[in-house]
Amino acid sequence: MKRILSFACVSLLALSLVDCSPPRPDHPVVGAKNFTEQVILGELLAQEIEAKSGLKVERRFYLAGSYICNQALISGRIDAYPEYTGTALTAILKQPVSRDPGAVLQTVRQLYASRDDVIVADPLGFENTFAMVIRGDDARQLNLTNLSQAARYTPNWRLGVGYEFEQRPDGLPGLSAAYNLHFAGPPRTMDLGLLYRALTAHQVDMIAANSTDGPIQALGLVALQDDRHYFPPYQAVPLVRADALRRWPQIADALHLLAGKISAEDMRAMNEAVDGQHRNPAEVVHEFRARHSL
Repeated sequence: MKRILSFACVSLLALSLVDCSPPRPDHPVVGAKNFTEQVILGELLAQEIEAKSGLKVERRFYLAGSYICNQALISGRIDAYPEYTGTALTAILKQPVSRDPGAVLQTVRQLYASRDDVIVADPLGFENTFAMVIRGDDARQLNLTNLSQAARYTPNWRLGVGYEFEQRPDGLPGLSAAYNLHFAGPPRTMDLGLLYRALTAHQVDMIAANSTDGPIQALGLVALQDDRHYFPPYQAVPLVRADALRRWPQIADALHLLAGKISAEDMRAMNEAVDGQHRNPAEVVHEFRARHSL
């Protein structure tokens, strides 16, 4: 009887594992994190794959942060998503911070391929680093252009950050140590989309944003220079499962055509079109592709 019960339990466990395995649709699935730039880049990947392959691409956007997207990728629930090399190096692959863009890209490619059978495609052409942003009036009044200068004022400032930045190895702890930053209380954590609203409403005095965010220029804000070069390089790259490339080799052609096509100015303009002008990301991407003959 014990043997029968044991066999039954093992059988049920095996069935449950089969039920929990990711579905295998007959079309590619592209994912993205939960902020505007990621949705734009995810849409760009999806549209380019559809245009060059004739395949229908499923979109699974707003997948929280890097950890969730990475887990979805390696488990096969998505086939590709846009990532940043510095984020992949430190937050996902848990490697020491490096400030050499070529070395970071090489390390990320090697580790993804060996650990997860994931291919890191060629960079899209721009870098999106973290940017510590303050109000333009404060920058002019205090004559601030970089983080070293701002450190003397931060004990009286309130800081706003996204959920990942507070804990990640290339985030707030290391930045605070590099510049000896202290703030008036613990940071306020919030969704990335709320950071600019909090800054302009004087609920916080500095935010950890992204260098390609459209609102920086649109709202007259100032991104302080990382004059001690704390942040690693963050080149935007598509990550794609090798299994997906074997199933649909046309994906590789689409990714090759996107390599080097997006400048930081292009990205800021698209971000602002969606965030500031409230336009549909799919329309913004379609127009970008038309301008660049993609």
